[in-house]
Amino acid sequence: MVFGQDIGIDLGTATILVYVKGKGIVLREPSVVAIDKHTNEVLAVGQEARKMLGRTPGNIIALRPLKDGVISDYTITEKMLKYFINKVCGKFIFSPRIMICVPSRITEVEKKAVIDAANHAGARKVYLIEEPIAAAIGAGIDIGKPYGSMIVDIGGGTADIAVISLGGSVRSTSLKVAGDKFDEAIIKYIKKNRNIIIGERTAEDIKINVGCMYPKTVTERMAVKGRDLTSGLPVEFEVTSEEIYEALRECAEKILEGVHSVLEETPPELAADISERGIYITGGGGLVDGLDKLIEERTGISVMIAEDAQSCVAIGTGKALNHIELLETGNAVKIKKF
Repeated sequence: MVFGQDIGIDLGTATILVYVKGKGIVLREPSVVAIDKHTNEVLAVGQEARKMLGRTPGNIIALRPLKDGVISDYTITEKMLKYFINKVCGKFIFSPRIMICVPSRITEVEKKAVIDAANHAGARKVYLIEEPIAAAIGAGIDIGKPYGSMIVDIGGGTADIAVISLGGSVRSTSLKVAGDKFDEAIIKYIKKNRNIIIGERTAEDIKINVGCMYPKTVTERMAVKGRDLTSGLPVEFEVTSEEIYEALRECAEKILEGVHSVLEETPPELAADISERGIYITGGGGLVDGLDKLIEERTGISVMIAEDAQSCVAIGTGKALNHIELLETGNAVKIKKF
């Protein structure tokens, strides 16, 4: 029996991570829900539902209720959160206090949707924290100090770029160019250049295995399967890292533009700090090979990929639970002391 746990949730477009105070990350599951469209009954959530993507019969829909870092289907998000909260907490007398991370440029309406969904899913109290701030904390940066740190957090739905000092974002931007858009770019490229259609899961596998945003010295190859648009038949073919580099170039340029725009708006003293301390990359989308080299080459600033980059936001959210008394309900807050 649990008496009101404190929980941190990285409500990612692609993956949900749950951090329980005193235990660490206890759950990591895809943000996918399978429902019966006739009865609206939830049939599977997380990993089991992900296996159904693109493989369901007519009466079952496997969908992702979050898009571009925010809720696109409120009812399904609420059911998904309820499932994960119950899975983590089990039976409890008091509902848990929950801290959820959100993109840095989220609107008030989008904030309210997150808070309402968490409340209806069983939260006693809901707090919001900006993703780049959570990512910086999770990466081990002391954000309370009076010097500038730059974070490029690339998740599934958004790339959040921020300069942080004294516990808050001094300059930030949130781009809807991240892991999902990388997958879409790969699908479009192969359709255009090979006349073959591939699924989302195949595109993600290609991105992980041979994806790159900086030319590789040795060409890597991967055998994949798709459907030939001319014959309509299944076909096996080979993709190379050079092709995927071309496919992802536009996405890489947009992220670079975001980095440049934030740096241009950063006060000179903080820009000098960043030049000395470097840029930190967090998030699963930031692990695409060569992104760090590309940013370093274009900006002249050293770039580091955080240790356990995929978990930084969840870890930072969990650490923020230790200072929950500093937070104001319903706001994307600044953490003052760490």
